[in-house]
Amino acid sequence: MSNFQFQTVSNIISGLSSIIELKNVLQNYAPKRVLLVTDQGMMQHQLHLPILEILESQKQDYVIYSNVQADPAEHLVLDAIQFAKAEKVDLILGFGGGSSLDVAKVIAILAHPNQKQSLQDIYGVANAKRPRFPLILVPTTAGTGSEVTPISIITTGETTKTGIVSPVLYADVAILDANFTQNLPAHITAATGIDAMVHAIEAYTSKIKKNPYADMLAKQALRLLNKNLPLVLKDGSNLEARQNMLVGSMLAGQAFANAPVAAVHALAYPLGGHFHLSHGHSNALVLTEVMKFNAPIAKLHYAELMQWLDPKSTGCTDGLCDLFIDHMQNHLDHSGLVLRLNQLNIPENKLDQLADDAMLQTRLLQNNQRFLQKTDALQIYSSIYK
Repeated sequence: MSNFQFQTVSNIISGLSSIIELKNVLQNYAPKRVLLVTDQGMMQHQLHLPILEILESQKQDYVIYSNVQADPAEHLVLDAIQFAKAEKVDLILGFGGGSSLDVAKVIAILAHPNQKQSLQDIYGVANAKRPRFPLILVPTTAGTGSEVTPISIITTGETTKTGIVSPVLYADVAILDANFTQNLPAHITAATGIDAMVHAIEAYTSKIKKNPYADMLAKQALRLLNKNLPLVLKDGSNLEARQNMLVGSMLAGQAFANAPVAAVHALAYPLGGHFHLSHGHSNALVLTEVMKFNAPIAKLHYAELMQWLDPKSTGCTDGLCDLFIDHMQNHLDHSGLVLRLNQLNIPENKLDQLADDAMLQTRLLQNNQRFLQKTDALQIYSSIYK
């Protein structure tokens, strides 16, 4: 067995109404002032009110930063850091989708009064260093797994995204309470659910850091997501299924935090950057075509995952691999998501630019089992055009 290292969040609290445990968590840290990091959608739908009730019942001083936007831009992150510094907060509570959690992670590092690093200093792998403020993350979507990953993704140009990857970004506490996800629109439920499945699949097939711990988590994640995504798309008020989705998303997050994602994400990022598609939707668009490209090298792993999901499935490795790709395509077909680029008003003459940009995602492409060149990326984009 090859060497590996496994890290994750040290305290995970999961279950319906488990947000009540926030009281005990806050008592342990005894902060002077809490910063709640969220977005306007959470505020408008008043999803944050249970958290405010807990803070106020504890007579806890707090302030709210609610300007987070999807695919948070650098200037927004810098604004949030300045807000946190000015308000003299000493504990960060991220609440929302992946973007809010990603911003909360960066604030926890860069708003600390003893922190000498700037945002530019911490881009890339293993550059961010302590100190940081205590960090609690509460996801409201079952997709990104950001609550248990050491990664923040920032939009650094008109169309480019840059990652911050460091163990310092692991939260101190993650709280998974599906009550916060029950009113998610079906298209967001579908996109985030597919995103989580991609995390599990890419972790299981990760080239460099694949390891038994991540494999175990990825398989359990995929089983939960595979069973429960159809249930929540059929009935959005099924809270048991939604809690299972949250746990599946978290397990997939733990897996890919330690066995990183690859070409699906590399090809998805340019779609999100240029055309402002959600990250989960971008992943859904390219998933099965990337799997077909990877199949000559990854077919044994795909076959293993098919038999894991359906022990009754039989056949040769090639047949089981094809069955798994078809199985994932079936999830996509029932997701309600638009799966053709031309139907999303993406001009065909932009495909070459997308392929160029995908090649810049070297951090991700190195994890792909099969070497992928620009011509391969262009072929994949072309095959999902119409």
